[in-house]
Amino acid sequence: MVEIQHLTKTFGSQAAVNDVSFTVGKGEILGFLGPNGAGKSTTMKIATGYLPPSAGTVTVDGFDVLADPLEVRRRVGYLPEHNPLYLDMYVHEYLEFIGSVHGLKGPARRQRVAEMVDRVGLGREQNKQIGALSKGYRQRVGLAQALIHDPGVLILDEPTTGLDPNQIGEIRSLIREVGQDKTVIFSTHILPEVTALCSRVVIINRGRIVADSPVSELGAGATGETLIRAEFEQPIDVAPLLALPGILGVEAEAGNRYRIRAAGPDLRASISRLAAQQDWILLGLRQEERSLEQVFQDLTK
Repeated sequence: MVEIQHLTKTFGSQAAVNDVSFTVGKGEILGFLGPNGAGKSTTMKIATGYLPPSAGTVTVDGFDVLADPLEVRRRVGYLPEHNPLYLDMYVHEYLEFIGSVHGLKGPARRQRVAEMVDRVGLGREQNKQIGALSKGYRQRVGLAQALIHDPGVLILDEPTTGLDPNQIGEIRSLIREVGQDKTVIFSTHILPEVTALCSRVVIINRGRIVADSPVSELGAGATGETLIRAEFEQPIDVAPLLALPGILGVEAEAGNRYRIRAAGPDLRASISRLAAQQDWILLGLRQEERSLEQVFQDLTK
């Protein structure tokens, strides 16, 4: 488990992270979203012990990042946004080295390296220098080093950067697999990845949390609005629609179609009854789900 409470990080007079609090449990894959400069990477660096907080606390499996930094690092696998690798080392050699840093020895280390090479798809590349690899394969090496000590917590800062569509699918499957028994915090700008992988989303903007919700509930919960599309046989007078409780606005579109912004519970039944009272012939009525991209834009623009 990762527990972040009232976390603040300032650089001079600027607050990069401002009173951020959230908890991520075992078996949960959390999508951590925000525009560039929002404070995502800073939060992740603090959670892994790379940066000290200015205020607040971060604990990993009950160990505080300031009081017990080595215990935290034993429990965390971290892939930073800018993947730092020793480019002159060979893939297999580098993973052996990282394994030794984490205390793996002898046959156990060699077996674990072989498992990671196979798991992240580096079999054909393991005898190459890291500097000779494409960016996508370097990301795979970064994932392998984050997983090699079998940590309980995995913190991934944009792990699919530079991967082609096939590689992205493979890494998604890997993250989904390891996320079954680990705590995963996953940052990305590719919003479909969040829908595909994550059970919950935290969105941060200008250092503050602006949303913390299950992915399935984020659409309506972010702004409290829903969008209803209605189609009639003939043009209608929108004044009775606007008079309905919960209707925030009505916009006429081509072909006697209307875009209705609403708040509160599902208003389609009320609209249908109103149409009958007004002798409007209703051809279609549906409530649209707001996409994660729309929610993200509304919360961070």
